Amino acid sequence: MANPDLIALLGSRICHDLISPIGAIGNGVELLMMDGSLRGPEIALISESVANANARIRFFRVAFGASGRDQRIGRPEVMAILTDITRGGRLSIDWQSAGDLPRAEVKLVFLLIQCLETAMAYGGRITVEQTGDGWRLTGSAAKLKVSPELWDILTDPDATVEVNAAQVHFALVPLELAQQGRNLTVEMAESEIRLAF
Repeated sequence: MANPDLIALLGSRICHDLISPIGAIGNGVELLMMDGSLRGPEIALISESVANANARIRFFRVAFGASGRDQRIGRPEVMAILTDITRGGRLSIDWQSAGDLPRAEVKLVFLLIQCLETAMAYGGRITVEQTGDGWRLTGSAAKLKVSPELWDILTDPDATVEVNAAQVHFALVPLELAQQGRNLTVEMAESEIRLAF
C-alpha cells in the first residue's frame, strides 16, 4: 500500500479488537440467563447494552473501516446492522437496494446516515435508495436540528469548520467522496434533507 488510508485502517483495527470481547460478554450473559441462576432487570440491561455496543461497532466497522476496491457487502448484512442499531430507537431506516454492494459505496452511505442522524436528534425516518450507479438518501423528521456550517463541509472544499468527535463523520464524507470520484448534492427543506451522489 503506497498511500494507506490510515484513518480507515485505525477504524478497522479498533472495531476488530473490540468486537470479540463484546461478543464474549454477550455470550456470557446469554449463558447466565439460560441456566436461570441470574435474572432480573440488571441482566436485561447488561444484555441490551452489549447488543447495542455490538451493533454500533458493526456499523462503525463499515463507516470508518478500510474498504478495498473490490470488497463487497451483502444486503442481508447491511439490513441486519441497520435493524440492530435502530432497534428501540426513535430513528428508522428504510434501505432499498439490490443484492451484494460495493463496500466503499455502503461506507459512504453509512457516513451520510450519521450526518442525517445528527440533524434528526428527535427521531424520524431515513430512506436510502440505490439509483442506478448512485444513491439517494432522504431524512424526514417533524423537527430537524441543522448546523449549516457542518453541512457546508460536505460540498464546499474551502469550508473551514472545526469538528468534534461526535461530528467526525462530516469531515470524513468529503475525503470519501474524493476517493470515490463522486460529487454530493444536498437539498434542505423545513422537515426534510435530501442527499444524492
